[in-house]
Amino acid sequence: MFVEELIIEGFKSYVSRTQITGWDPEFNAITGLNGSGKSNILDAICFVLGITNLSQVRASNLQDLIYKRGQAGITKASVTIVFNNDDRSKSPVGFEAYRQITVTRQILMGGRTKYIVNGHNAQQQTVQNLFQSVQLNINNPHFLIMQGRITKVLNMKPTEILSMIEEAAGTKMFEDRKAKAFATMTKKEKKVEEINTILQEEIMPKLNQLRTEKRVYLDYQKNESEMERLNRLVVAAEYDRHAKKLDRSNVDQDDRKARSEELQKLVQERNAQLLAIDDERLASTAKQREQNAGEGRLQKLEATVHEASTALVRLKTQVDLKETSIADEEKNLATLVATYKENEQTQAERKTQYMTLNNQFEPMKEEFDRKTKEMQKTSELLQALTTGVSAQEGQENGYLEQLQDAKNTANRASTIEEQARIKIKHLEKDLEERTVQVSKTERQNNALQNDIAAKLKDKADQTRQLQSLKWDPDWEARLMAQRSASQTAISDLNEQKIYRTDYPTLTLYIPTLHQTLTAPR
Repeated sequence: MFVEELIIEGFKSYVSRTQITGWDPEFNAITGLNGSGKSNILDAICFVLGITNLSQVRASNLQDLIYKRGQAGITKASVTIVFNNDDRSKSPVGFEAYRQITVTRQILMGGRTKYIVNGHNAQQQTVQNLFQSVQLNINNPHFLIMQGRITKVLNMKPTEILSMIEEAAGTKMFEDRKAKAFATMTKKEKKVEEINTILQEEIMPKLNQLRTEKRVYLDYQKNESEMERLNRLVVAAEYDRHAKKLDRSNVDQDDRKARSEELQKLVQERNAQLLAIDDERLASTAKQREQNAGEGRLQKLEATVHEASTALVRLKTQVDLKETSIADEEKNLATLVATYKENEQTQAERKTQYMTLNNQFEPMKEEFDRKTKEMQKTSELLQALTTGVSAQEGQENGYLEQLQDAKNTANRASTIEEQARIKIKHLEKDLEERTVQVSKTERQNNALQNDIAAKLKDKADQTRQLQSLKWDPDWEARLMAQRSASQTAISDLNEQKIYRTDYPTLTLYIPTLHQTLTAPR
């Protein structure tokens, strides 16, 4: 690779664009009279190669390289070198496919500079690597002999001579990279040690403590959930027990209603029988008077009295059963009313709990989302600090403070996030269960109200039926007294062996019994 063309514009004494072509591959020296511009040509070449020691190009700063320091309207200096790259074996790394390599360096007022390689902007390090790969390190040149260079080489120390030889051999570039890599590794290892120390001494113990607290808290949440589940089971069992009791009460109510109807029919039958007995008694009395049957009539009267007594006992039994049934119905009704009131109170409490949980759910969800975002940001910062990816020059002292803040924030956010997540999950589940339970309780209360109304109606019907029997305790007492008197009279007649001549005496008892049976109740 050798120089084919040099283009200078605004650099030092070259105010206008100057193009020098026709360079011979063997060209290796610039000669001429003093003041002919030899040094400016060499300075332009060194400028493109990236020289950093400006004293070697007789300038104190980059602005000195611009024509008259920019005072003549020239605001930039530009130098372009076109290299012949036909010899692929000696081409720079990555440029083997190019026949020519064009490198341009521009300097603007204010000291801004830029490189252009083959028409594309490039970094200064890229240009330095390009030239170092073909042993053209301008900052330690072995290919350039400037004024006073021979004397300086003769006075070099062994290490400087070795450095020059390495530069000529092309190993200096790799040695520099190796030194930079070792320096970077040392710096990173020190940073990693600091981070590991913080992790082992502060973060890991805190994380272990938080894990322990998390397990304890989760156990507490689990036990609390289990207690609530058991409480719900107890409530459900109580509800089921009362529901079964209510079902049994409904069945008993139906049975009592059926028995009441049967008793009503029986009372009607007995009333009909009593009326038939009364009619028969009247017919028997008339027949007795006509036939004077004597002994046969007496037996018939005894049978009539016995049947009337039996009917009276049955009626009393039926009345007692009705009273007992009404008392049982009143007790069941009181139980149902108490159950209804208890269910109403439970329903009101469940509605209050539902509203409270619903009001707590929204702010807790917002807090959970906010803490989740904070946790993500903190985790990203902690990960970056741990791996050392975000370590940069000038920021090392601030990372320790950031790490401490991130650690504290991560601890708080992790605890709050876990608590919020568990509580929200529990509240959502409990809210759903309570909503279903409130709806079910409302339906049950409506059913109880309907059932209570039906039972009140049945009670009123049974009360009216009992009143329709026209049962009177005084009338019953009179009837029992007349029964005793009739039995006594019959017993006396049996002892005296009454014959036909005594029939008028017996006739006195018959109207009395008739009056008793037909008396208004």
